Amino acid sequence: MAGEKEKMQHDDYEKALNEYMQAVKNFRKKDYPKACEQLKNFINKYSDERELCSRADIYLKICEGHLDERTEILKDFEDYFLHAVYQLNAGELEDALDLAKKAEKKDPKQGKLHYLTASILLKMDKTEEALESLKKAVQIDKFFKIMARNETDFEKLWQDKKFKVITKLT
Repeated sequence: MAGEKEKMQHDDYEKALNEYMQAVKNFRKKDYPKACEQLKNFINKYSDERELCSRADIYLKICEGHLDERTEILKDFEDYFLHAVYQLNAGELEDALDLAKKAEKKDPKQGKLHYLTASILLKMDKTEEALESLKKAVQIDKFFKIMARNETDFEKLWQDKKFKVITKLT
């Protein structure tokens, strides 16, 4: 009986440790929103694991600080747009796409945003979605036809039939 109880306690601790480590892993990836949520859930679920909860609380405070900091910095369309460009240039495609989506919520009628989104999606090998975003950009401003036909980011699409239809000269 005692051995079975110890095994259950050990198994519970292993589960708690695994969930804690997953949250820390997301923290290290700088995925603060996800890490924050996981840490809160961890603390609520495993309140008996005082040492791990104490550490989780420290990570949670750091995450919240990063989220507060980011919220204060990014306020309007231009902030989100420029940060998305920065993340794209840094090779952080998921972050860039996330920021572009937030910028779109602020002002969906910006052609440059849809053009940027097309570029991000293309780098993520999401060709169909990239073409849809490019189409939106061109519908807003015909200038993006010329840009796309000359931008090396779009070079792999230059022979694509859908790309040609979107960027035709008429």
